[in-house]
Amino acid sequence: MDDVIARLRQFRDDRDWKQFHNPKDLSLALSIEAAELLEVFLWKNPEKANIEKVKEELADVFAYAFLLADSYGLDVRKIMLDKIEMNEIKYPVSKSKGSAKKYTEL
Repeated sequence: MDDVIARLRQFRDDRDWKQFHNPKDLSLALSIEAAELLEVFLWKNPEKANIEKVKEELADVFAYAFLLADSYGLDVRKIMLDKIEMNEIKYPVSKSKGSAKKYTEL
């Protein structure tokens, strides 16, 4: 992840875009890109989605998420592993396997 985030920073800094990349605007951009990812699936079966568009929009989502984490000095790997551990507690296999229920309904 560090090399990806470093490349994103370099891309941003080469263009003097850090001035636009405050946490609020990165969050807004992340939401907009997530909506563009949804648009790839609109009105079609998931199998019919254009995988190249999925990759492109997903990369945009990741880019803004990584830049947002970076703006707060967060370690992406650590926050992801911490979240997985939290979810393992909320969704034990014995109660959640094969179920789409929220942890409060298990």
